[in-house]
Amino acid sequence: MADRGMLINGIIFIVLCIIWGSSFILIKEGIEYLSPYQVATIRILSAGLVLLPVAVRQWKNVPRNKLGYVFLSGLLGSFFPAYLFCIAETKIDSSLAGFLNSLTPVFTIFTGLLFFGQVFQLHKLVGVMIAIGGMLVLLFAKGSVSMQYLSFASFALVATILYGLNINLVGRHLQETSSLAVVAVSFALLLIPCFIILWATGYFALPLTQKNVLIASGASSLLGILGTAVATVLFYVMIKRAGGLLASMVTYGIPFIALLWGMLAGEMINEWQVVGLVIILVGVYITSKKKQK
Repeated sequence: MADRGMLINGIIFIVLCIIWGSSFILIKEGIEYLSPYQVATIRILSAGLVLLPVAVRQWKNVPRNKLGYVFLSGLLGSFFPAYLFCIAETKIDSSLAGFLNSLTPVFTIFTGLLFFGQVFQLHKLVGVMIAIGGMLVLLFAKGSVSMQYLSFASFALVATILYGLNINLVGRHLQETSSLAVVAVSFALLLIPCFIILWATGYFALPLTQKNVLIASGASSLLGILGTAVATVLFYVMIKRAGGLLASMVTYGIPFIALLWGMLAGEMINEWQVVGLVIILVGVYITSKKKQK
């Protein structure tokens, strides 16, 4: 029975790595024929629609005085990062976006120290500095780098900073609220803004039955349904079954799936980019270690 439980946990782990690691190539597919704003909006909208039944059931589990924090969590943890990653990938490779996404645990520590009064620990600061060094290796791995390239890569970096802020926000203000309720209700609250944005960006005026538009819309919807809604539920199932430690290890698998997809898509990836990624993951490991008593 224990072996079966470990097998199920391993399957969930692999599925999560594949789903989240594939998100960046789906973004690239979507922005081939849609604007980055339309791709991001369809992603949030489709996830919100799938999670709407869950939100209806979970609504009663969210205290009324916490709704503002839930909405803010949706903005920081999903809404703004979705747009930032889509904008970034108009100029950078999907694999690089996946690599930069692995900085999320580092920025969780960094923003916790700066804005949430987390206790200073030297090994965490060392890990942050190592990861930032890896990020610099990653960004400059291609040799001559333009300001445009760096500026669009910075959109992905800002997204990971927002992820870090959101994790700290949830830990500080929504600790007693069901995680599934926070996710489902926050997406439900974003449904109306998403419909307005799609209308404002002219999506409904596009030839929606045209093959290219259908493929891009399908990739964006898959991004929301699998990459956000289904993956989020699986993540919480995994935390409940196997604990937070194994769940947090997904961070290490995601960039390698993104790397694989980037190579299959013909993106140019050199050895220095891989070195930068490994340095980042070493930094993530150090920041994530608990201080020995």
